[in-house]
Amino acid sequence: MRFTHRTLSQRVRFASGDAAAALAEEVTALGASRVMVIAAAGKAEVARRVADGLPVAHWHHETAMHVPLPVAERARAAAREHRADALACVGGGSTTGLAKAVALTTGLPIVAVPTTYAGSEATDVWGLTDNGRKTTGADDRVLPRAIVYDATLTLTLPADLSAASGLNALAHCVDAMWGPRADPIDRALAGEGIRALRTGLPQVADDPAGLPGRELALYGAYLAAVAFASAGSGLHHKICHVLGGMFDLPHARTHAVVLPHVLAFNAPAAPDAEARIAAAFGTGTAIAGLDLLRVRLHAPTALRDLGMPEDGIAAAVRAVLGAVPANNPRPVTADDLTALLRAAWEGTEPR
Repeated sequence: MRFTHRTLSQRVRFASGDAAAALAEEVTALGASRVMVIAAAGKAEVARRVADGLPVAHWHHETAMHVPLPVAERARAAAREHRADALACVGGGSTTGLAKAVALTTGLPIVAVPTTYAGSEATDVWGLTDNGRKTTGADDRVLPRAIVYDATLTLTLPADLSAASGLNALAHCVDAMWGPRADPIDRALAGEGIRALRTGLPQVADDPAGLPGRELALYGAYLAAVAFASAGSGLHHKICHVLGGMFDLPHARTHAVVLPHVLAFNAPAAPDAEARIAAAFGTGTAIAGLDLLRVRLHAPTALRDLGMPEDGIAAAVRAVLGAVPANNPRPVTADDLTALLRAAWEGTEPR
């Protein structure tokens, strides 16, 4: 057994119902006195409640999926104008992503308060979209110094969005099994993440107002993101990043649709990973476990239902082909990607 594993340094706090106090403590620990709070307009009230006790220099509410470059530039300008010395982001992946875009060029520390299961808060990965092309990278500056997980903040996330967001987290686990830098520690974290998500997400579906399922889902999403940050972006995420940037598709739902197709494609060539995923699901095969969960959660099944045009398949294939990780479990051809994306677009059974 030979591998090199890198563990990212950040403080993680699970505190259901205690986000405001925990956030205030983390900002105090940073010594910040001019905080820029980033939250989508729809989360403005939640952000005000959570960040009410902070020394806020600016409330910033312009966010967008996939972090378009102009949106990032305006946020960076706001940070400079208000002389921010720290960032607090309250929301989902788009909000965290915007905070990362600001930190990437300013070096400002971030404290993240997630309200979905996106997982971006636990990675050093950033993403920006410009002219239909999404660019991603990794940089220590964008890793939040601390995360405050408060499951009560996810209670307003509808069951269908909770399912899609949770399946996005599950995709982190799957990619972490065979990502470019995947190691035994990543696979152990990913396996526990799958177990937590496959237990927690059905509880959220059954009892959207209950905390136990949402706490499990947050826990699983965190483990998934940590594993993914270490293992690196695999085939699934390369595909979804292209689709999101090219067609402005909803992030979590796109992951939910594409995941079973990538799993069905890669699993036969990665028997150890397949067995680990199946064991985490408690089923005979990995794809059977994922199928059961997707049916249970009424997950979306077709990219065409999300707004992807049929004539976009060929362009997407060309873009993805140049980004396929060299150590993907099996070789990937243009024909393979065309068949995979065609099935995902139509919503047919993975093959």
